Amino acid sequence: MMKATLNGQSIELTPVDEQMPLLWVLRDSLNMRGTKFGCGVGMCGACTVHVDGAPMRACITPISAVAGSSITTIEGLGGKQLEALDKAWLELQVAQCGYCQPGQIMSAAILIAETPDPSDEEIDSAMSGNLCRCGTYPRIRQAIKAAAAQLRAGGKA
Repeated sequence: MMKATLNGQSIELTPVDEQMPLLWVLRDSLNMRGTKFGCGVGMCGACTVHVDGAPMRACITPISAVAGSSITTIEGLGGKQLEALDKAWLELQVAQCGYCQPGQIMSAAILIAETPDPSDEEIDSAMSGNLCRCGTYPRIRQAIKAAAAQLRAGGKA
């Protein structure tokens, strides 16, 4: 039996192959479909989740590696940070196909939590592992800057 905290709730999983990727546990065992499968080798970022406050690629992380950890998926992200990111994403029309957006937002959330006023270079570095087939990188950068500015202003629109 594996225990962890998922989106603030204690969970127990039985039986689960300890080498099963976290992504498939989330999607298939827990029916949490917000985290996306993209490449399966940890290179595209579509499957990004937070594990103990750090971004992690769920497609290559065995469930055994997160036993006892606190896991946050796109479904569990919330508060002023998510509100600011959502608002900026919508206003700047970041999403086109939208497939990569859960991973993009999860990575952006960690970035602005750790770096409240990120430079272009810091954004590019933090987001470099998240691919967007539609090429909306300039809008992603603008949205991160807008969300960070909103949060610095106290979360007000």
